[in-house]
Amino acid sequence: MTERRILPTPGAAAGPAARGAAPWGPGVRALPEVHRAAAATALFATGGLCQLAGAPPWLWWSLYLACYAVGGWEPGLAGLRALRERTLDVDLLMVSAAIGAAAIGQVLDGALLIVIFAVSGALEAVATKRTADSVRGLLDLTPERATRLTSDGDRTVEEVVEASELRAGEVILVRPGERIGADGHVVAGHSDVDQASITGEGLPVDKQAGDEVFAGTMNGTGVLRVRVTRPAAESVIARIVALVEQAGTTKARTQLFIEKVEQRYSVVMVAATVALFALPLLWGEDVQGSLLRAMTFMIVASPCALVLATMPPLLAAIATAGRHGVLVKSAVVMERLGTVTRVAFDKTGTLTEGRPHLSEVRPLPGVPADLTEQRLLALAAAAEQPSEHPLGRAVVRAARTAGLTIAPADEFASEPGRGVRARVGGLLVEVAAPSCLLRDDECDRAAREAVDGLQRSGHTAVVVRLDGTAVGVLALADRIRPGAAGAVARLTALTGAAPVLLTGDNAPAAARLAGQAGIADVHAELLPEDKVSAVTHLQDHGARVALVGDGVNDAPALATAHVGIAMGRAGSDLALDTADAVVTHDDPAAVPAVLALARRARRLVIANLVIAAAAIAVLVAWDLFGELPLPLGVAGHEGSTVIVALNGLRLLRDAAWRRATGPARPHQ
Repeated sequence: MTERRILPTPGAAAGPAARGAAPWGPGVRALPEVHRAAAATALFATGGLCQLAGAPPWLWWSLYLACYAVGGWEPGLAGLRALRERTLDVDLLMVSAAIGAAAIGQVLDGALLIVIFAVSGALEAVATKRTADSVRGLLDLTPERATRLTSDGDRTVEEVVEASELRAGEVILVRPGERIGADGHVVAGHSDVDQASITGEGLPVDKQAGDEVFAGTMNGTGVLRVRVTRPAAESVIARIVALVEQAGTTKARTQLFIEKVEQRYSVVMVAATVALFALPLLWGEDVQGSLLRAMTFMIVASPCALVLATMPPLLAAIATAGRHGVLVKSAVVMERLGTVTRVAFDKTGTLTEGRPHLSEVRPLPGVPADLTEQRLLALAAAAEQPSEHPLGRAVVRAARTAGLTIAPADEFASEPGRGVRARVGGLLVEVAAPSCLLRDDECDRAAREAVDGLQRSGHTAVVVRLDGTAVGVLALADRIRPGAAGAVARLTALTGAAPVLLTGDNAPAAARLAGQAGIADVHAELLPEDKVSAVTHLQDHGARVALVGDGVNDAPALATAHVGIAMGRAGSDLALDTADAVVTHDDPAAVPAVLALARRARRLVIANLVIAAAAIAVLVAWDLFGELPLPLGVAGHEGSTVIVALNGLRLLRDAAWRRATGPARPHQ
């Protein structure tokens, strides 16, 4: 006898919506960094329009100075705090250069610097906020409550408790359609479980007594009793959250190339500016002349051209990639994409479409001649039509695609975790797992041989039986995405190293897909932490890894990799927010294309840095060892800035993407 009771628990009234609301603060649009960047950009744009329209100078000067105040106040304060820690922050240098530009009448240059830094800070804050929200939201995959079974004499009592209260050794009841409340092993029952969120497997997995199940996975049509093996804080889903958060905090912030020398450049520039102002005073020069020379130096030596040498190629590459379905989240990410030396792919939903397809209909030897592949498929589809199982839907979809007539079925019955049966045109049609329909005798030997061969090749096999006799086998498998094999070949040519496959799916299915895609290095049956270990191992041996995935189980590895790339159409929210770039149309061919585009952008950055550094060196030398007129210094400074900006903007053309999608040049 079973009695059911619900235990009151503190805060039980707060559902998932309540748990996911205010504790994490305002949305990304309410972030102060976003407000400051938007206001600074608006003031800068308005000031520029007023200046172009011939408005009174006091008006556009006021707008530019307001831009200074709004966008430069926080970076300036941060720079002063860093200065107290004996660190010269580049933000303080930029604010100082902007103020120096305004002091000698070049207020536009300074406002542009302020806007660039305000916008980049806002983008970083938004990315951080979205990732943090998604990591916390991942916990909603685990049900808030679970049904715990306890004994009370000769009765079994059902207690609805908080899932967080479950302890190892306790037994929970999981009904059809419920998420499993804890990691554990099945002690009774038979069902199919969708565990794609943990292992990435595209097909539901048959579970019976002795099999392991994971918290947060979705139970199918059967009833399971599960003995808990780990408390909630130690479940696989909880470890995914911990891994993502750890990777986010320990993964060093990759800096743009120009920022790698910011400390030394900042110190030298400030020291030189002070010296140019102070030393001539000791030699009797007037204050105005010394100040003019120092301000001229600050203008010509300011890193405007260096900043623009870096940003336009990367931002133009981001815009071009975005127009063609690849969203790259920042210039830092685009630079990292250009340095990738090895690509690792997830399988399900990344290289494959992520859902089962009927790949073969195989009538068995000795069946009547009129039982063709088409008739066998039509009978199986008729029996499966009322079913909601993913394999059944794949059979029905294949029959409809083939234009077959699906007859109505009577006496339909579905046995959880096993299969279906129905009467179609007077025939009893059964479609089920081989273990449920095949006997260990001579009659079913041919069917068993067919099933074994299909399973070894990575297919899921189901048996069709008519009036108690096995007549055919259906083979189902996830289907490789068009262009996946070409993408793998192009990445091999581009990086000089063949991609690797990291999947939670079973080894035969992984080997089958790898053979179709042209991948030799295959790691199968990996849990999320195993994928992190595989990526870490590659990176510890010198590779800069780009991981391409789509699921919750990929998120920790996406965060750990040098660059994480998510498939966007079917990707989980966590994967999309954790990844550095998103392929919105799920085309694997976009991966080598964006890597090639990033490599070209990186080459343009280096070329621009050479141009900008040369211009700065000439102007600085002229100012130090000669008499550089201020207007000529400004012209030289602005001219170099325009040159590098236009050079970088070449990547905005569609020809840049066409070149990126063309034949790969080895190590280009």
